[in-house]
Amino acid sequence: MKIEAETLARILRLIVDVGPEEIGCDECYQHLDYFAELTLRGKNASEILPLVQDHLKRCKGCREEFEVLLAALNASEAPSGELR
Repeated sequence: MKIEAETLARILRLIVDVGPEEIGCDECYQHLDYFAELTLRGKNASEILPLVQDHLKRCKGCREEFEVLLAALNASEAPSGELR
């Protein structure tokens, strides 16, 4: 199996860029509902949960999960602005 030089360079950059305070998908998923609720309420979720925000920037799968969750919560929002 051959890996193109550009792909290998991207993989190496991701490995090198891993920070000591980074979280994985499992931990991100544990906080995703709270992060979405904060976002819907207009709070600065990235300030409150910066490691989740950082993970969402890096992980396409978790970011997609967040977007689906956010859309579902938006759809279930009551007219008064409160969640059902």
